Amino acid sequence: MKSEIEIEIEMKIKKLQEMITASNNIVFFGGAGVSTESGIPDFRSVDGLYNQEYEYPPETILSHTFYRNHTEEFYRFYRAKMLCLTAQPNAAHLKLAELERKGKLKTVITQNIDGLHQSGGSKEVLELHGSVLRNYCESCRKSYTAEYILQSESVPTCTCGGKIKPDVVLYEEGLNDETLRKAISYIANADILIIGGTSLAVYPAAGLIDYYRGNKLVLINKTATPKDRMADLVIQGSIGEVLGQIQV
Repeated sequence: MKSEIEIEIEMKIKKLQEMITASNNIVFFGGAGVSTESGIPDFRSVDGLYNQEYEYPPETILSHTFYRNHTEEFYRFYRAKMLCLTAQPNAAHLKLAELERKGKLKTVITQNIDGLHQSGGSKEVLELHGSVLRNYCESCRKSYTAEYILQSESVPTCTCGGKIKPDVVLYEEGLNDETLRKAISYIANADILIIGGTSLAVYPAAGLIDYYRGNKLVLINKTATPKDRMADLVIQGSIGEVLGQIQV
């Protein structure tokens, strides 16, 4: 016999299905929860990353200042915790790609830097915080793969001798203006805005929700968010399990 909570979630997923079926202008905005279901740890979670083998909290290590002043320690953390190159797309990634292929989903806007949306088949992906798959020499701008960074030692350097930097937005760095402009435009013109796998706690990315002008705001997250009261539909659960049940 199903519990009241299970019945309530089933009813909410049915409502989400009806909304998606009736729309061809959906935008998805996702955070770390989309990737954790592929086995990529959320360094902000309470799984002990703060107290393992590093003298500084992750937010400090992943800052522009720390990268400049303690580059070798930055890369020790970055290789160990940020480069999860064996991770595979999960049900959420695959369903979003399917929705795009069917002409229903216009874009995926992601805070994640792992490239799993593209691996799952999505074409129009706006990466607010960049990607670990792209790296460049700060001197000559030559490009390098994530595999090169993973296999390098200490501070990775270019053939020209320059220091290689991941193309990710570190703390204290601003978001790419063009990416931000596109994200705002997509959200402002969306029929349905689905937000999944994010606590909506990281700004300025979390502030993008304020540009949505429609009346079909959907929040899917395992825990409550500060924006739940604004939403037209709130589903507390796994983003992969929820989207995996949607028929396209």
